[in-house]
Amino acid sequence: MYVVYGAAGSGSVPVEAAMTLMGLPFSVVEGATWSHDPEILARVEKVNPLKQIPAVVTPAGETVTESGAILTWLADAHPEHRLSPAVEDPRRAQFLRWMTFIPASIYSLYWVRDDPTRLVPAELARQVKDRTADRIADCWRMMDGELTPGRYLLGDEMTVLDLYVTVVSRWGPRRRRFYEVAPRMTPVVKRVDVDPRLAEFWAARFPFEDGWEG
Repeated sequence: MYVVYGAAGSGSVPVEAAMTLMGLPFSVVEGATWSHDPEILARVEKVNPLKQIPAVVTPAGETVTESGAILTWLADAHPEHRLSPAVEDPRRAQFLRWMTFIPASIYSLYWVRDDPTRLVPAELARQVKDRTADRIADCWRMMDGELTPGRYLLGDEMTVLDLYVTVVSRWGPRRRRFYEVAPRMTPVVKRVDVDPRLAEFWAARFPFEDGWEG
């Protein structure tokens, strides 16, 4: 069984969603490190010295961190589920491009947004949140302009990239802003939102509560 260190609504959600679609056996160790609970921090630190989630411990006992890496590795390790383009697939280069772009250009900003005082005085926190929200929107806009989606971002087959974008686009500045700047990707994330294979999963791990779109 895989063990996922994660939390509801967090970066572990696309990983858990991928495992759910693949039918892989996994358990979740709750690790909402932003709670600053010493017990949770100590629990996560055992698998990731940075005290960050997600982290996955494989059935062989290997630890894998970084959401983009976990998703790519999982999909490649289980090609029968067709959640990543094969190496020889012409979509492979763009798949790797965007699977790297999201954590490098968007996801990484949440370390700052979650607590701007890590980098700036408290009186500048609001300004940092506003500017990082604009930067995230600019990144989504650029990505949207570079893609020509089919039913999904890279064509007519779902990949882990679709799961990744669907989850991350729900974080600040949230979906309403995403819809404005990424009109081509919008139908795709809405399609993943209502995928019947994930209905119970979303309800448990990232529910669509009132006002969730922002």
